[in-house]
Amino acid sequence: MEPRSLSRARAKRSVWRLAASWMILALLGLAAAGFVYLRPYEADEAARSAMRGSSGVEVTEEAHWLRFQPRSTEGSAAAKPLPSVIFYPGGLVQPESYAPLASRLAGEGCTVYIARMPLNLAVFGQDLAEELLQREPQGDFVIGGHSLGGSMAARFAAAHPDRLRGVFFLAAYADEGGSLRDTGLPVLSLAGTKDGVLNRERMEAGRAHVPGSAAYLSIEGGNHAGFGSYGPQRGDGEAAIPPEEEWERTVDALKNWEPLRSQSP
Repeated sequence: MEPRSLSRARAKRSVWRLAASWMILALLGLAAAGFVYLRPYEADEAARSAMRGSSGVEVTEEAHWLRFQPRSTEGSAAAKPLPSVIFYPGGLVQPESYAPLASRLAGEGCTVYIARMPLNLAVFGQDLAEELLQREPQGDFVIGGHSLGGSMAARFAAAHPDRLRGVFFLAAYADEGGSLRDTGLPVLSLAGTKDGVLNRERMEAGRAHVPGSAAYLSIEGGNHAGFGSYGPQRGDGEAAIPPEEEWERTVDALKNWEPLRSQSP
């Protein structure tokens, strides 16, 4: 018969091994849950196609940005250059998903920068636009974004109102942390009438954090995911218009917005 002390030691080792096994299983479970939760909505074929550029738009992939730039400005020499557009993507949406919208806007003469956010969450890259402002200290910029990206863009704008020409929201709104009310910046807000994700109560409350001159426009038949090109989104309404029409209406609204309206010198 083995000594009682040796038996107790073996029992303790067995308990520790069992506890370690459960801890490993718990950590693996948390990792799996995190992977599922943080898995982004992926860009679809239309977005991948737009990422290849066109005869009128050049696409460049940088470490923190996707840049959509007009290839030529012929015929626009009499007009002032348009501000560049800084775009923050929606939460857990791949930045490439907004390529069709960015390409159309670049076709109107704007250089568009789509941010590559850490973990595809703008809350972790709120100040990323500072990189562009430092790179082009004399440049003109407007900033905006989709959903969570729009709210984080407003927070950046609230801290840098003297460096920006305006702020736009796509299915998004300003909150207290990104109040634009006293900045004097032009604000444009767009939302689809079929949007099932946007919190309308918070959007309405967000009016208190933008100037009274802010413009609110509805895209009839548009939904939440329709601003991008990444397929259906959980909780969203079914769009009554094709994505191409939602992109075109969005671009029309933006190019007629005062900061992006082409003007003669």
